[in-house]
Formats: sequence, structure tokens, C-alpha cells
Amino acid sequence: MNVFSFQNPTYSLLALTRPNAFERFLGALGKEVNEPPLFGWFHWLWIALTLISCVLVCLYASKLSAKQVRVIVGSVAVLLLILEVYKQLAASYNFSEDTWAYNWSAFPFQFCSTPMYIMVLAAVWKQGKVQNALYAFLATYGTFAGVLVLAYPESVFCSYLAINLQTMIHHCAMIIIGVLLFASRSAKIEHKTVLYGAPVFVALLTLAFIMNALYADYGDLSYNFNMFYIAIYPHTHAPLAFLDELMRAVPYFFVLVVYALGFTGAGWSVAAIGMLTVKIKKGVKKAMEKSRKTLDKEIVNEAESASKNDS
Repeated sequence: MNVFSFQNPTYSLLALTRPNAFERFLGALGKEVNEPPLFGWFHWLWIALTLISCVLVCLYASKLSAKQVRVIVGSVAVLLLILEVYKQLAASYNFSEDTWAYNWSAFPFQFCSTPMYIMVLAAVWKQGKVQNALYAFLATYGTFAGVLVLAYPESVFCSYLAINLQTMIHHCAMIIIGVLLFASRSAKIEHKTVLYGAPVFVALLTLAFIMNALYADYGDLSYNFNMFYIAIYPHTHAPLAFLDELMRAVPYFFVLVVYALGFTGAGWSVAAIGMLTVKIKKGVKKAMEKSRKTLDKEIVNEAESASKNDS
């Protein structure tokens, strides 16, 4: 039995009349629209907003104190959690039939959901090894996941405007926070950064595995409860069909190893891009300084030549 089911209006926990003001509010936010196409105006808008935000973060992040970074990370976490609560309510309320039933398929512990929980921990944890590990996870694993969805959001776009806004804010914020942590040096721009964040990733992966196993034994199997998309039970499936088939065709332990190494490699690539960016920035700065010195020398030589000619 689904303990979150409110199919009988008589026993609604929200009100005695149906629909009540809160449900009408959800219905208003749940306005149906045409599902945004890949690389349509809506998609390009969020790519542009993310890029502009990242540039601004890079310009000003170096001036932020450690406390200010924590406040920003914590504030973003609160925003994402509020939006996630709305998403859970919207996913559980049937607008047309006016009924409630918790949608276990939308349980908020997919890989892209975890950064908002890690942000909360990072914001309240004191400076030290644990906070460094949390920041490293957000800057590498979290940024990669955000970029992946922003680049190809087909699996997250739907026909509800508010949900599309929520998912874009969520994933773009993951990228912006990652850039903030690197630009403010809260997370070191080096190869080892991903290794600092790896224990956090492994802990989250383990939790997802345990959740999937428990749900398979005790949950409502009519839902696709598949955290991190690593479950291979009969009632589960992954977003991509070929991935689902591959996971069932090879030993499960191999799947988990490849999954962990794949995400770790992707997280390392984020740090590597950051290192390359720093190297390019230093090269450009060095070239500009050299050019300025050369120009100054030419001006001095011209002035000396003019002085000699006058004399």
C-alpha cells in the first residue's frame, strides 16, 4: 500500500473541500505548454544565462571571503530545496482528477538531486577536510552533471512550464556553484581535487544502492524507483534504452565499477578544464605584459631618436 496515497477526498490532509486554495495554486503553476525542443529558444536562453553568470562569478569570486562563499552556497541550497518541494508536490498531485498519490519515480535522490543536500552540509560545516571534500564534490562531480543536463536536457524537459523552470534553475545552479568554488579557490584547481570529492560520491552511490534494494523488497513496484539509475530490478529502467540493456547484459559489479570510474573521470575532466583555463589566462597575461614592455621600449627608443635628431 502506498502510504502517501490520498486518493479518497474524504481523508485529504490538506482540506475538507476539493480542490482547496493550495491545490488551485498548484494547478495554476502546473500550466501545460509545448515541451521545449532541444536547442530551441528556451534551451538557448538558459545556456546564455548560465554562461553570463559564470563570467560574472569569475570576475568577482576572488574578492569573496570564505564566509561569503558559504552564505552563497547555503542560499542556493535553500532555493533549490524549496523548488524541489514544489516539484514533489506537483509530481504527486493529479490536476485533472484532483487526487493525491506520492510519485515514487520522482523521489529526490537522483545524482543531480544530491548537490543540493551537499550544499547544505558544506554551508554549515566548519572549514576543514570534510568541507573541502564537499566543495570538491560540488566543483567536479556536481559541475559535470549540471553541464551534461544543460547540454542535452531532453530527459528533463516536459510539458509543464513550472517544472521546466525548476529543472533549469537547479542544473544551472549546479554549474554556477562549481565555477564559484573554483574561482574563489574554495576548491583547488588541480588533478587531485576529484579524489577529494570521490569519498562523497561513493557514499552517495552506496546510499542509492541501499535505497534501491530496500524499495525492491518493500516498495510499490508499479513505480520506477531507480536512484542514480543503477538498479536492474524488473520494475526499473534507465532513461536510455541502450544503457538499460547494457546494464543487464554484464555483471552488476562491473556496472557499478564502470559507473563510478566514469563519473570520476568526468569529474576529473572538469578540474582539467579549469587547469587549462588558468594556464591560458596566465599565458595571455604574460603575452600582454611582454607586448606592453616591448611597446614601452619602442616608445623610449623613438623618444631618444627624436631627441638626438633635435640636437
